[in-house]
Amino acid sequence: MRDLAILISGAGIAGPALAHWLARHGNHPTIVERAPDIRPGGQAVDFRGAPQLEVLSRMGILDPIRQAQTHMGDIRIVNEHGRRLSSLPSEAFSGEVEILRGTLSRILHDAAPAEYVFGDSITTLAETADGVHVTFERSAPRTFDLVVGADGLRSKVRELAFGDPSDRIRHLGMYGAIFSFPGTYGLDHEGVMYSEPASCATIVSTGGRTRAALDFASPPLAYDHHDRAQQEALVEKAFDGLGWEIPRLLAQMRAADDFYFAPAAQVVLPAYSSGRVALLGDAGYAPGPGGMGTGLALIGAYVLAGELAEAGDHETAFSRYESRMRPYVTICQRQAQGADKFLVPRKKSQIWRRNQMMRLLPYMPGKSLIKRMTERAASAIDLTSYATP
Repeated sequence: MRDLAILISGAGIAGPALAHWLARHGNHPTIVERAPDIRPGGQAVDFRGAPQLEVLSRMGILDPIRQAQTHMGDIRIVNEHGRRLSSLPSEAFSGEVEILRGTLSRILHDAAPAEYVFGDSITTLAETADGVHVTFERSAPRTFDLVVGADGLRSKVRELAFGDPSDRIRHLGMYGAIFSFPGTYGLDHEGVMYSEPASCATIVSTGGRTRAALDFASPPLAYDHHDRAQQEALVEKAFDGLGWEIPRLLAQMRAADDFYFAPAAQVVLPAYSSGRVALLGDAGYAPGPGGMGTGLALIGAYVLAGELAEAGDHETAFSRYESRMRPYVTICQRQAQGADKFLVPRKKSQIWRRNQMMRLLPYMPGKSLIKRMTERAASAIDLTSYATP
């Protein structure tokens, strides 16, 4: 199938990656994004395993990504006085190449020949015999051959096409705030992490700018996803009264221009498509922390565009897309389960055991076990070669 008008919701990572491949296969992608521009900053994301690196290579962006990688070192685990207790080796969290999410988003945007509509979002979807009629908050209504939701964990497209999503979100027991601020915090391509029961603060510095993550254990919370003040209040409550650098970090959080707050969660759906609407990346199968969501999204974009190009109809393409991706998604989601027990242990004794394990890891025969496990999961898919013009 070629020469299709395809609407993609979301200009983060998955959306532009899909647009790149759709255009190469002779289709016409349009991307609508609620934000006024490409979102800057954000956490570091990584790629690992031969399939993920191969997709980047086929896109022609592996070299630019390598040139912009963080070169992140180890993260020191410290006590409230800043004394080192143990370390988290970079190979456990940085993959084979790590890059800031905002930088990756810009690279993907520049590599995706698409029509971009910023500052707008989808309000309704109405499927017809030969297309999907779409209305927007600001733009005039339009009809597209297909619609793809690449709009993240709280996907509006998923809500419109699949109904109430509440029973399809698997909460993983924690929330996190991510933000950045100027300076190095005395760090040089390295990080520090401080834990108290049910909470963890991590500071990393690369390229003259510091990023912080404030994670805390919690059951599902009710809050306004568009109310930053309410989200900040939840973080402040979780870290209230804690020492080390926590008061300073909370002040930096309030002043940050790239504050992001979200649960650690997975999306589990019985199908990745409904009629002429398909889901991609976190919108359809968010894996959670440690589940290699960015690599999963880029492989999903490659497969979805390729199957659309080779199939004679969208039903066949969507079915093949799901059959190729679901086993890989299952493995990546399994990889992420239990991350809260490592990041935000509930008891001091559990924090101590984690720190001891990290302290002994460099001297253990299986010191590269974590890296091997994550690379095995990341490589658990065989890439099909799709013909491009």
